[in-house]
Amino acid sequence: MTLQPRIGSALTSALVVLASTIVRGTPAEPPLNACPAEYVIGIEDVLDVAVWGNTELTRTVPVRPDGKISLPLLNDVQAAGLTPMQLRDGLSKSLSSYLTSPNVAVIVREVHSFKVTVIGEVKSAGRYELKSRATVLDVLAMAGGPTDYAARGKIQILRQQGGSTVQIPFEMDKVTAKPSPRSDAADPGAANVCLIPGDIIVVP
Repeated sequence: MTLQPRIGSALTSALVVLASTIVRGTPAEPPLNACPAEYVIGIEDVLDVAVWGNTELTRTVPVRPDGKISLPLLNDVQAAGLTPMQLRDGLSKSLSSYLTSPNVAVIVREVHSFKVTVIGEVKSAGRYELKSRATVLDVLAMAGGPTDYAARGKIQILRQQGGSTVQIPFEMDKVTAKPSPRSDAADPGAANVCLIPGDIIVVP
């Protein structure tokens, strides 16, 4: 009896498993216009940090310009760039050196870090502080909308990503256009981009 067919079959199966593992292990990056799934703490936000059963460690703290908060026992702790749940888990782990099974809660009391800028051909250019998720259309409305001279099809969102600036095109006329008589949907290539803190909307 020959073992070659069995070896060939096993090798083929192994290659299939390996290929599927490689594909699953390389998730696609979310599109730039996707809305963030969770809130990320930023500079100037105000946090309530509660340690149950320990009033001395429970307090309201601002996120400093260096992205850190100050707490008893732990001193300076990085907060900016983390979700409230990530910060909670980090504090619980750090406090476990001093307390037995610390029960920590982190609540964002005030949002001040969500700032975006609008420049160019709008009625009220400037920097806007947002309190919740917002799209380009939301912020353009806050800025009074484009002027009559604005190039609505050439609006750009400038976003810092990975140490560089990326440009996200926003074709306002396509986004706001009514559906075609032959279709029940607007242009599928048009997207009302969700903004993140630090975005700059340029209206030429």
